[in-house]
Amino acid sequence: MIELHDVSKTFEGKRQVLALDHVSLQIAKGEMVSLVGPSGSGKSTLLNLIGGLDHPSSGEIVIDGERLSAVSDDELTRVRRDKIGFIFQFFNLLPTLSCLENVSLPLHLRGWKKQKAHERARELLDLVKLGKRVEHLPEELSGGERQRVAIARALSIYPPILLADEPTGNLDSHTGEDILKLIRDLHERLNATILMVTHDNGVAESCQRTIRLRDGVIVEDIRR
Repeated sequence: MIELHDVSKTFEGKRQVLALDHVSLQIAKGEMVSLVGPSGSGKSTLLNLIGGLDHPSSGEIVIDGERLSAVSDDELTRVRRDKIGFIFQFFNLLPTLSCLENVSLPLHLRGWKKQKAHERARELLDLVKLGKRVEHLPEELSGGERQRVAIARALSIYPPILLADEPTGNLDSHTGEDILKLIRDLHERLNATILMVTHDNGVAESCQRTIRLRDGVIVEDIRR
């Protein structure tokens, strides 16, 4: 499902920074994997490369059989749209749109009619226990509720791959546990491949597999 072959990423600036150093990795369909390591270890860089949000300096990334280096920009947009759901630490909800509108937006971008998109969005908001908050704006929700909306939006197309960057990082421990339980439940229900960046050992250990990065290199790969 996800393959990295000898992937490196260097950022150019006043000084050159090697964020990933010849990383090779395979994640099978349906695996739930945590990605851990200290700040600056390359976790978010790796997630962004897998999600097609950035390009590697060298090496090859394959998503569901498609080599990202071999597709056009339009085709890469299609891969992100159809195959990958993103959950961000800071939610990235549009503040002027209701929960319903935020969740249905990716479906509108795929050409869905308004009624059908809103029906799917309502189903997903029910799934994340926010069926009674569909018309609320993000500012009217708690942090945990906003993260639930972000998860519903990420799942709007039922993507085969879900990438989560610190999904519990901005939440209190109780709410974080609820969000983690929700992600696990969705993993079991949808059999999605999940890769989750986290600093929380409890979150990491709840996954089937933990990959540890340090200085842009995989130093540990634990399967449970």
